[in-house]
Amino acid sequence: MLIEAKRRDERGKNAARRLRREGRVPAVLYGGGGNAEALAIGAGEAQQVLRTAEHNIIHEVRVEGGEPARAMLKDWLVDPVRGDLLHMDLQRVAMDVIIRVKVRVHTFGEPQGVKVQGGIFERVAREIEVECLPGNIPDEIHFDVTELTIGKQLRAGDLPLDPAKVRLLTDPQRVIAHVVAPSKEEEAAAAPEAAAAVEAAAPAEPEVIKKGKKEVEEGEEGEGKGE
Repeated sequence: MLIEAKRRDERGKNAARRLRREGRVPAVLYGGGGNAEALAIGAGEAQQVLRTAEHNIIHEVRVEGGEPARAMLKDWLVDPVRGDLLHMDLQRVAMDVIIRVKVRVHTFGEPQGVKVQGGIFERVAREIEVECLPGNIPDEIHFDVTELTIGKQLRAGDLPLDPAKVRLLTDPQRVIAHVVAPSKEEEAAAAPEAAAAVEAAAPAEPEVIKKGKKEVEEGEEGEGKGE
């Protein structure tokens, strides 16, 4: 994505507020052997960049018609109440220089430990840190957890990475996800529901039997009165 940016000379909170009122977002471009530059980016473009935050996308930042510089979104600030983007940091990257980045891990599938054994699937970590050239950065990592059973764990070292291109920096033994047995409290809480389900599933006593019993009782009472 090409980001068109303008230099900004004014700094401080008041200047930043004025920029936002004008529909622009304050930003900083730094690193890569160059000086830090204070920039202003259109709010629409800034939001598009923010939507790529989880995917380590390399953008091209062109400052006032100059030569584009490759950069990645490294940090940002969002208003906690209104959700407005307040500021963003962009870091220059050289395609021949190894960098460290964090990559999202997505799991899919229903673990056997949940489906068959009644366990609970837990996500412990949602990203790992790797080192590689910018062109080899994984967009995200997907892992099928269908075979996980109770007591089994998905660890960082199990994730499919090409060691020739990407070096794992996260501890390979770090747990990403696992299936655990339900606690006694959870089993106790589930017991009444299971009992209710069994009771609901059990066949009810046929109405004809109840009615027949009533008729017999009434008949007996009638015979007694006749005597």
